[in-house]
Amino acid sequence: MSLDLLLMALVVGAFTYGFRFGPTKLSLHDLPPQSLRARFLAATGPAAIATLFVASVLPVLRSGGQNALPLIAGTLAVLAVFFWRRSVVAATLSGAAAYGFAFWLTLPA
Repeated sequence: MSLDLLLMALVVGAFTYGFRFGPTKLSLHDLPPQSLRARFLAATGPAAIATLFVASVLPVLRSGGQNALPLIAGTLAVLAVFFWRRSVVAATLSGAAAYGFAFWLTLPA
C-alpha cells in the first residue's frame, strides 16, 4: 500500500468520524432553525447518503456496469426505507446493509 493511499484513507476517516461524532456532541436546543449551523447539520444526513452512493457508483462505472447488483440493491433500499420511514438514518443504514449483503452474494465461491 502506498503512503499516499494510506494518508488519504486516514484523512477521509478523520473527517468522516468528525461528521458522524461531532453533531452528537453539539448543543442544539437553542439553535435558530435558519442559522448556518442548523442548515449545515441538516445537510449532513443527505450528504452521507450521497457519499455512500458515489462510493458505490464509481467501481460499477469503472467496470463497465458489470456486477451492478450491490449498487441497485443499496439504492433501492435507501429509496424504499426513506419513503417508508422518512428517516435519513434508517435509509442510510438499510442501504449500506443491502449493498453489503448483495456484494457478499456476488463474491466468487
